[in-house]
Amino acid sequence: MLHSTHHELLAQVASLYYEQNLTQTDIADRLGLSRVKVYRLLTEAREAGVVRIQIDWPIQRDSDLEAHLRSYFGLPEPLVLKTGLTDPAGTLAQLGQLAATLFETHLTNARAVALCPGRSTHAVVHALKPNIAANIRVVQAIGNMPDALLEYDAAALARGLAQKLGGDVVYLSSPLVADTVESAAVLRTQRDIARALDAARGADLALVGVGDLDSVSSGFVRTGLLSATELEALRTDGAAGDIAWRIFDQAGHLHPCDFNQRVIGLSLADLTGIPIVMAVAAGIHKADAIRAALQSGALHTLVTDDRTAAMVVRGAAGDE
Repeated sequence: MLHSTHHELLAQVASLYYEQNLTQTDIADRLGLSRVKVYRLLTEAREAGVVRIQIDWPIQRDSDLEAHLRSYFGLPEPLVLKTGLTDPAGTLAQLGQLAATLFETHLTNARAVALCPGRSTHAVVHALKPNIAANIRVVQAIGNMPDALLEYDAAALARGLAQKLGGDVVYLSSPLVADTVESAAVLRTQRDIARALDAARGADLALVGVGDLDSVSSGFVRTGLLSATELEALRTDGAAGDIAWRIFDQAGHLHPCDFNQRVIGLSLADLTGIPIVMAVAAGIHKADAIRAALQSGALHTLVTDDRTAAMVVRGAAGDE
């Protein structure tokens, strides 16, 4: 539950932005805040239900493609969005709504949720209704994102989901990637970090995305965590994509690279121990990565769109 003073601040910032049409910079100047702080307050206002933006998309599913995904990958409940749009933002919003319906059904028996930030998981959290559950803990499943990916702030997204689920948050107070393998090992032994990682491993439900390794759009390159040259070398060496920033190969196995050993967060092996791991990912450029991810054994269900699902199925059938 929001403290009344903080609730008032969220409402004030939201009113200035959504009702009075001030820019985030204007609001920052008026209230004596940084623009980054204003951005985070607006995000929190949406996630906490202080601001409710409801777009009633007509959600339709492709049952044939869902059947193919079940058949090829053994997924018990894949959801495939039947798209009528070419606009990526509109498709992502619909995908978030579709995934939110499945996510809500799994909350009945959940005590804790592990959350990995990203465009798709953010869309799911945004689509969830406020006050849909009670006393469900949310665990930040990876370390804090670099400044270049501020819009996917792991702690802020976990806090927003916890406010909707009426539970507390376990924060993973660590950088996403340590400088060396040795320093990563030391960080994982720190009491608060070890506690958060244990809580994430003990979650009943995990929400993740799937990334590809396109050097043009990759978060690895945008953040400076890997250079385009390094990323291309990994792809040449068989790397196919990432889940929770852990890079896997075309067979879905953890890629034996130094980078994977420096990530602070849930590993692919950790995910296999969580009863339900729900992946939300779309985009035909991600088809190969999604197909490899589905072979990892870490995912129990997938929510995607029909164009992406068709490419994933076609590759699994050897029709590419």
